[in-house]
Amino acid sequence: MLLLLRLLVLVLPCHVVCWMSSINCSIYDDPFPIPHNFYQPGDLLIGGITTQVAFLNNPPSFLEHPARMVVDEPPSITKNYQHILALAFAVKELNENPNFLPNTTLGLYILNSYGLGRMTFKATLSVLSAQQRLVPNFSCDNQQKFIAVIGGRLSETSAQMASLLNIYKTPQLTFGSFSLAKDDKKLFPSIYQMVPDDSFQYRGVVKLLTHFRWTWIGLLAMDDDNGNQFLQRIVPLLYENSICFAFIYKIPKVAYIKDMSEFIINEAERFPVLMDKKVNVFYVYGELSAMMTLRITLYFFPFILLPHLNKVWIVTSHWDFESFAIQRFFDADSLHGALSFAVHSNQPPGFQEFLQTIRPSWAGGDGFIQIFWEQAFSCSLTYGQKDMRKICSGEEKLESLPGPLFEMLMTGHSYNVYNAVYAVAHALHFVRNHGSKGRNHLEGRRMDVQNIEPWQLHKFLRKTLFNNTVGESIHFDQDGELVTVFDVTNWVTFSNGSFVRVKVGRLDPQAPSENELTLEDDQIVWHRSFNQVLPISVCNDPCQPGFSKSKKEGEKFCCYDCTPCPEGMASENKDMDACVKCPDHRFPSESHHECLLKITTYLSYEETIGIIFLILAVSFSLVTSLLLGTFMKYKNTPIVKANNRSLTYILLLSLLLCFLSSLMFIGKPGKVTCLLRQTTFSLIFSVALSSVLAKTITVVLAFMATEPGSHMRRWVGKKLAYSIVFFGSLIQAVICTVWVCISPPFPQMNMHAQPKEIILECNEGSDMMFYSVLGYLGFLASVSFTVAFLARKLPGSFNEAKFITFSMLVFCSVWFSFIPTYLSSKGKSMVAVEIFSILSSAVGLLGCIFFPKCYIILLRPEMNIREQIIRIM
Repeated sequence: MLLLLRLLVLVLPCHVVCWMSSINCSIYDDPFPIPHNFYQPGDLLIGGITTQVAFLNNPPSFLEHPARMVVDEPPSITKNYQHILALAFAVKELNENPNFLPNTTLGLYILNSYGLGRMTFKATLSVLSAQQRLVPNFSCDNQQKFIAVIGGRLSETSAQMASLLNIYKTPQLTFGSFSLAKDDKKLFPSIYQMVPDDSFQYRGVVKLLTHFRWTWIGLLAMDDDNGNQFLQRIVPLLYENSICFAFIYKIPKVAYIKDMSEFIINEAERFPVLMDKKVNVFYVYGELSAMMTLRITLYFFPFILLPHLNKVWIVTSHWDFESFAIQRFFDADSLHGALSFAVHSNQPPGFQEFLQTIRPSWAGGDGFIQIFWEQAFSCSLTYGQKDMRKICSGEEKLESLPGPLFEMLMTGHSYNVYNAVYAVAHALHFVRNHGSKGRNHLEGRRMDVQNIEPWQLHKFLRKTLFNNTVGESIHFDQDGELVTVFDVTNWVTFSNGSFVRVKVGRLDPQAPSENELTLEDDQIVWHRSFNQVLPISVCNDPCQPGFSKSKKEGEKFCCYDCTPCPEGMASENKDMDACVKCPDHRFPSESHHECLLKITTYLSYEETIGIIFLILAVSFSLVTSLLLGTFMKYKNTPIVKANNRSLTYILLLSLLLCFLSSLMFIGKPGKVTCLLRQTTFSLIFSVALSSVLAKTITVVLAFMATEPGSHMRRWVGKKLAYSIVFFGSLIQAVICTVWVCISPPFPQMNMHAQPKEIILECNEGSDMMFYSVLGYLGFLASVSFTVAFLARKLPGSFNEAKFITFSMLVFCSVWFSFIPTYLSSKGKSMVAVEIFSILSSAVGLLGCIFFPKCYIILLRPEMNIREQIIRIM
């Protein structure tokens, strides 16, 4: 038995396609009687005819009975005829495949609702009725089965159909954009979307705007509930991604030419807002009628003395470059370079060859072919006295038509119709092959193509997974959306009204977030006014590196002032929200546009000051060594023997080590040098100052011992001097030991002492212990100075107190000046100050105490006798 399945297509402004099965029922010529004067001449709405078509065994024969046509047809969108042909082509392929559904012939039925809500409801009820009469739930033959609906292109139409089809749980495959919230999807489980949800498309547009750094755009939307819903969803998304809109322009739905002219006259004063030179990117949300209004508005701009809108147009998948036949000569230059997230398309093999066979006589039941042919080619297939058009030859070529009227390549929406047919066919194929595994629980019959009900097809549609003739995988996700992508399309127009759509990227819902949008920037053609330079669409010029954005009062956050970065901070990129502090190892350049790498510095032997200190330290060490050798050579002379010769040797040796200890402060700090240099210096100076103190006390005790009856004589001698040196040094050694044990010095990198340098220095570990060491040296120096000052005028043969007084005055002056100078210095300067203090104080001791004596020893030997010494002293 031959089973005939038929597809029913409702051709609307957004064509609605349905699938049904029927045999043996009579078919009426006009299931939806439409008054001839339903539309007035000049309507901008899509016209057409109410017709019935079906594929039988030998396509392309649409119907046994030709449909009755409306005589005075209004203008139509001829490009939408491709959706019907895509449906016919898919059914033709399936019927010619003997292995797919053997003994089964697929048929189709197409209806037109004229884009009116009441007509959509009426058409849907007719689908659910017997013999296309408005008697729902009645069937004249148990073999006549209604299977599925394919439609529509507009979300409004799809929703109107779904409100009725959902009652019967009839599968409905929408081939245009149709957004459903999560809750609505639960209310309409019978809907299958061939286009991903609009919300994903919005995210893609935001990614596109972010990619090209377009932050100041214009929003255009339909002046209806859909447009308002779009604005409610897109505006927060733009703000979340730091994108602002300069204005929102509402596009009205204009139905008639006279209304269009009134609209342009009344709205002319609002048009200048579109001329903002800062806004070079327009994001447009609009379905067919709104986009037609926009195109006609752009066309009439020069007639109201407004310049062409040379902008970058970003449009959603609702839009396709299509025109009424009367618009064939409209200049499309304003839309040159537009970008759209178009419904994904591909080219099934054999489709173009199929289109080339289309002629006005190709199918007697095709009630659309005459209107399409006459309006597309501006000719008449019938000769009449009132018809002034030329007569169509019937051999006109579809490929000669400009793109806005008809395309030879399958468009995205037609590709969805094609895939929707195959999806339902594969579901039926699955029923045929696996029907024995399931039962019709209501009637106890084996489930098969002959007895399946539309509501039983859902579980098979949800499991549908196949590769179409192009090789692309077709299947639905858990939400009933086709797993597919959007093509990022660049529209290139020409002066003759034709265009080329160039795929320059894709938007993939299944890809990771960072890879959802892929673009080939070098393939994009911009509007001619941009001279192929990336357009800029920002509120103000971007802040250059070295500046940060600051808010303008009363303006959106995309409009801002540029403020120079403060000291210590920089901004390396344009349009930085705030300047950032450079890392510790970097510093800002003079223009604050980058962070430069700091150089690492320390007081080295290669530097001039380091070389000078090295020369001074070595020179003074040699001088001290010569003095020590001189005093040892003349050790038996009176001037050397005076005031304890051993203390003189100890003092000279400690001064020699003091000069050499300064070298530990030069060079790269290390663990050992940091640990030893302060402690070594302080211990050596403690020995020197203790020796000076011992010398001074020896002078005082020697004077007191010369008085008659004095008991001080027993204290005069080497033991007391050595004890003073030993215990004076021992106290400092204890302080240094405690310091090393509790908080030893260590090397560190000082990032903050100098703005452009990293200072390698020694951290003293404990400041308290460091100043304790210096304090103890100051104490020894103060005691020595005090005792020497009091004893400077004492008579005696061995009194050198006045020399010690002067040396201690120099020593104390140096180290008392050292503290504030050291604290106010940074980096290498601190080290230089301490080296200078060490050298100068040691030179003060050496010069004031020993140079006078050396002068007598070497230059005035005649004075180096006891009598002269006594007289000098």
